[in-house]
Amino acid sequence: MPYYRQVGQVPPKRHTQFRSSRGSLYAEELMGVEGFSSDSALLYHRNLPTAITNAVAVTDDRGPIAPNHPLKPRSYRTPELKYPDGTDAVTGRRRLFGNNDVTIGFTVADAPSPLYRNATGDELLYIHGGTGTVETVYGALEVGDGDYVVLPTSTTYRVVPHEPLTALCVEARGHVAPPKRYLSAKGQFLEHAPYCERDIRGPVEPLVVDGAEGEAPTDVLVRHRAGLTRYTYTHHPFDVVGWDGCLYPWVFDIDDFEPVTGRVHQPPPVHQTFEGPNFVVCSFCPRKVDYHPDAIPVPYNHANVDSDELMFYVRGNYEARAGSGIGIGSMSLHPSGFTHGPQPGAAEASIGTEYFDETAVMIDTFAPLDLGEAADACEDPGYAWTWSGRSTPL
Repeated sequence: MPYYRQVGQVPPKRHTQFRSSRGSLYAEELMGVEGFSSDSALLYHRNLPTAITNAVAVTDDRGPIAPNHPLKPRSYRTPELKYPDGTDAVTGRRRLFGNNDVTIGFTVADAPSPLYRNATGDELLYIHGGTGTVETVYGALEVGDGDYVVLPTSTTYRVVPHEPLTALCVEARGHVAPPKRYLSAKGQFLEHAPYCERDIRGPVEPLVVDGAEGEAPTDVLVRHRAGLTRYTYTHHPFDVVGWDGCLYPWVFDIDDFEPVTGRVHQPPPVHQTFEGPNFVVCSFCPRKVDYHPDAIPVPYNHANVDSDELMFYVRGNYEARAGSGIGIGSMSLHPSGFTHGPQPGAAEASIGTEYFDETAVMIDTFAPLDLGEAADACEDPGYAWTWSGRSTPL
């Protein structure tokens, strides 16, 4: 994260004695990335964060992923995915897509998740509907429709829905952050950035579990490179009385993204919101569109020769795809090797349009996305042929 925060109680000097009112020494935990050479946070625990009494291998049942073969554009209807009562936002994720850099899943959760920690990389959750609390070792974050939630690697957290919570879940093999071109050399958002520090919400107070629950052995599910392990800790990990630093979970509302517009159609990089290892995330928000007198507001046909383009349609009307079967909650996958663009007639129909009322989240990956079981379960089989005005192949 690009700026410093202090939450709760911390001593005036790092790595010095810091004691409770009873005289016991708080246990420091340095959460840091890139081997002590990048951002970090220093947390102060009531109990040792290292004290485990058991470690058990857990079966990882995401199911297989398969290549996009034969290669073709595809569309998916996430509202058609089925979730039983009692689904949570961690173990209830269904995998849509994945490669060696990123796993993309989807969930509709109505139950609290277990305590969880992803040690393979940062997570980015996009809340598509509902409200809830993301409880973390740093403190709690209230989230709702339109919120992006950034969870740094190895953050212990759980998701508690207040009502059914719909979320797109992006799991990186590395770190997710604002694009470097938006930041100064010292990490401040620059004037041309489409969002800034004022738009970011972080924890404002510690979240400490007291009483019998705080003193009882507590399980934490950990994802790592070899699979899943369930640790049992001697105490609840939410025992941090204070922390400070530049590494912590945070929330950004897509409605606070300020769109960049121009006289002619602007390319997707102007919508970029985050970058991760070999992928980017963009936010397409309601905006005034091109104001050249001869402008064609919808996108031109294009071939992204180095990337797969995944678009999640979350609100409004996406003008370029009208007539293709795309609706709210749909996802389109346009792979490298396929030229895609607006539906037939959309370019002509868009001329003279001054405003697009659309909201979408786009993920571009620089390695092909393979298809998971959830993609198979909600695919629209006729999508690839819609540019030809057909619902089936010849």
